[in-house]
Amino acid sequence: MDPVVILTLVAAIVVVFLVASTVRIVPQARRYNIERFGRYRRTLQPGLNLVVPVADRINTKLDVREQVYSSDPRPVITEDNLVVNIDTVLYYQITDPRAAAYEVADYLQAIDQLTVTTLRNVIGSMDLEETLTSREEINSRLRAVLDDATGKWGIRVNRVEIKAIDPPHTIKEAMEKQMRAERDKRAAILHAEGERQAKILTAEGTKQKDILEAQGTQQAMILRADGEAKAVELVFQAVHRNNADPKVLAYKYLETLPHLASSDNNTFWVIPGELTEAVRTVTRAFGEESTAGTAGAAQAEEAVTAGAGADDTPGEARTPELDAGWTVSLDAAAAADEAEKQAAAAVSDAKAEAEAARSPQAPRRGQTSGG
Repeated sequence: MDPVVILTLVAAIVVVFLVASTVRIVPQARRYNIERFGRYRRTLQPGLNLVVPVADRINTKLDVREQVYSSDPRPVITEDNLVVNIDTVLYYQITDPRAAAYEVADYLQAIDQLTVTTLRNVIGSMDLEETLTSREEINSRLRAVLDDATGKWGIRVNRVEIKAIDPPHTIKEAMEKQMRAERDKRAAILHAEGERQAKILTAEGTKQKDILEAQGTQQAMILRADGEAKAVELVFQAVHRNNADPKVLAYKYLETLPHLASSDNNTFWVIPGELTEAVRTVTRAFGEESTAGTAGAAQAEEAVTAGAGADDTPGEARTPELDAGWTVSLDAAAAADEAEKQAAAAVSDAKAEAEAARSPQAPRRGQTSGG
């Protein structure tokens, strides 16, 4: 082969190699550290870059995006001498590629060890309860320490999170028992509170019911008393309006006496002290209108006797009707005495009939008379 052709081919190959060694294309979010003859020269930025062939070489290729690093669970002793396993999640970003490559040999291992030591210092000043409930405080203190230490390494720690806190198995059982007891306590409190509210509401309902019933009874008694008062007032006005004389009033007084013994449940009854005066009033009225003597007295005795015992119904007594045609020959005093005796006899007969009506063998009132 012609030597000239061979030399041309070798020169072309060398030129292609030199051109390929001169051009460096860096992807986005990447940084390349360039060394010239073993010494740091510069950091290549994303895009097309030219380097000196043979003299310049790429030492490290770094990713400047935010990255996540999850550490393994590490044992940590709390202030109350309990061993818990804690694993963390670290979010970091390379801000200075030269420092990340030349200031620390392995920045991930350095960050991991720094996280463990800082975490032990922080957890060692807290008990278990505070550790479980103070994650935000632990995260803030870890981030402050790591950010200050990793700044000279060209790394910025954006966030540190505790992924899990794993206490011993016995502590877990004790915590579960405590939580179960707390739930039972809350349930018992709620149940007791419900019963208390129910009893209070029931008592208030009973109170309102009693109050309403008492008010209803009060209103009924007031209305009944008003009705009776109005009835008495009407009777009183009617009596005064009609100008009733003492004869009619005394007669009505005697007419109500037999009703005192009419009830089956009466064990005793009282004869008013005004009975004698009422009888004298009646006899005085009879004496003013009469002109005959002994015959009229006999007729009055028969009338009183008939009024006391003529009715077949036990416990009832008839009141003798007044007849304008009666004549009494006795004077007023004798007529009053005679009427008083006859009234006393009528009362005795009525009392006897009432006692007979209360006995089991005697027929009840109204059965023989039809009504």
